[in-house]
Amino acid sequence: MSDILRDLGPVFLASRLKRLGERMQAGAARVTGAAGLPVQPSHMALLAALEGRERTIGELVHAVGISQPGVTRGIGQLVDLGMVESRQGADQRQRTISLTPAGNRTLAQAKLHVWPHVEAAVHALCGDRLAAFVDQIDRLETALAATPLDLLAARADTRVLAIRDYDDTLAKDFHDINAEWIDAMFALEDTDREVLENPRKTILDPGGAILFVEARGLGVVGTCALQKTAGAGVELTKMAVRQSARGLKAGEFLLSAILARAATMPADPLYLLTNAKCAAAIHLYEKLGFVHDAEIMTRYGARYARCDVAMRYRKPTSD
Repeated sequence: MSDILRDLGPVFLASRLKRLGERMQAGAARVTGAAGLPVQPSHMALLAALEGRERTIGELVHAVGISQPGVTRGIGQLVDLGMVESRQGADQRQRTISLTPAGNRTLAQAKLHVWPHVEAAVHALCGDRLAAFVDQIDRLETALAATPLDLLAARADTRVLAIRDYDDTLAKDFHDINAEWIDAMFALEDTDREVLENPRKTILDPGGAILFVEARGLGVVGTCALQKTAGAGVELTKMAVRQSARGLKAGEFLLSAILARAATMPADPLYLLTNAKCAAAIHLYEKLGFVHDAEIMTRYGARYARCDVAMRYRKPTSD
């Protein structure tokens, strides 16, 4: 079976590190149990932080670097085990925590019978890479202390969509993305097959263009073409986006890019042919400047049996 945390990479790094920590702590717990100690690995840092001195909960939080609820819970467990005691401090709002004689004995036994074995196991796991691994952890912790992950995420490049030009390695994507939606709603016609199976011959060589939209993490998810027709006419055709990319506004991103490309070409008229069943696509076309046009239907509509909507592009004018 696949390992989801491993396969999805950096976005699940925190979960993967947590899993790693849980696996290592489970092994350390067995070492601790074999030594006859009643505490858990998660208690060790607290015991070490209390060696030879009293601390408040706030000081322990700072010393071990975990949350206050986590420290409070751990100290409560150690109090129940008789390893630490909690006393009212000079400041009535705070309590001080210190090791009991049992806690001191347990810490001494851990240093003698547990820590050396766990350290040796970690060396065995990491080999000569241990120092570099620990250094990387140090740098991660320092960086996160300076800038939390949510702030780093807010500053990151959030662009998930990119435009790619056609090359022959994308011929299958061009065919499959279009065939997927046509087969789902209609049926492939001869004119579809001619274009989808020969994109270079039917679109590129006569001076047209094919663009693709690529989504980060999903690959190529959509495509659209500009195909030269009679005279200076250019048909915006074979526009499709995979179901997996719905919700990313990949269609609008792609349509804006293909219109920008069309602006560099002689295109009179720039038009498209579609079907009323494609309501969402028609709404998008209207949003970006296409208008319904009876003349386009008369001149070009017979190309597809499924065509009952014809539109011409009229570049929106700014006020």
